[in-house]
Amino acid sequence: MSDLSPTPPATRWLFALLGGLVSMAVVVGLAAVFVNTTPGQWVEQVALRGSELGRESVQPLTRFVLGLVSVPFLLAGAAACAAVALVRRRWGDAIRVAVIVGGANLTTQVLKDVIERPALLEEWKGMASYPSGHTTVAASLAAVALLVAPRVARPAVALVGAGYMIATGVATVSLAWHRPSDVVGAFAVVTAWSLLAMIPTRGARADGEPGTAGRVVVGWLLGALAVAGLAIGAVAAFVAANAAAGAPADASATTYYLAYLSSSLGIVGAGCLAQWALLLARR
Repeated sequence: MSDLSPTPPATRWLFALLGGLVSMAVVVGLAAVFVNTTPGQWVEQVALRGSELGRESVQPLTRFVLGLVSVPFLLAGAAACAAVALVRRRWGDAIRVAVIVGGANLTTQVLKDVIERPALLEEWKGMASYPSGHTTVAASLAAVALLVAPRVARPAVALVGAGYMIATGVATVSLAWHRPSDVVGAFAVVTAWSLLAMIPTRGARADGEPGTAGRVVVGWLLGALAVAGLAIGAVAAFVAANAAAGAPADASATTYYLAYLSSSLGIVGAGCLAQWALLLARR
């Protein structure tokens, strides 16, 4: 007997709308807490000091990852994704590639100019701005690659995209180019643009076959990593910040390493959450 059930809409539009609004709130909230308050700056300062430990051993890899990020790389990646959409006759997705990549990266540059990080600490280190431009480039390419990928390929594309954007974000913190909130803020900017750009597809039909077992597995994996990374990272950050409070110069190397580890886990969790949201929003 043939399956006469209707093909579901391409986008869970209500989920995309709510997710986009929440992502926008995250951008504002991170700036309010980690950019403009002394406790917020202090937590991230401890993590940056921890990133100094073992930096030389990972520097070749982190510089390679960040060396990939450039305007030509962004344009080439966006063009490739738009080409995939055109070949698949997904005209709207080709437009959304330009909207997401252009909108997210322009938003990040505007926010960099608008949001100033006041020097609230005696130990001030660097003037890295919020959000991270390098991370925005990586996350926006990961997002549009997932958007234009055929339905059957999206789980694998989601995993690769999450790995790339997380590696870029961790690398910026490892080299002290950015603070953890800069990275997570960039994830949120891209997620907001991506989810809101999907909403016009609510009336279109999902392309290809229904979700496979791989999609279910990857969805659960990204969700589990998101929860674990954010939860464990938050606990580790709290422990490290309290251990270093009041006497930063006397804090142990273990304390600073724990702080850096917590920031890395938080970035892993946030990156997985962003890709999970996009995978779930697009059927």
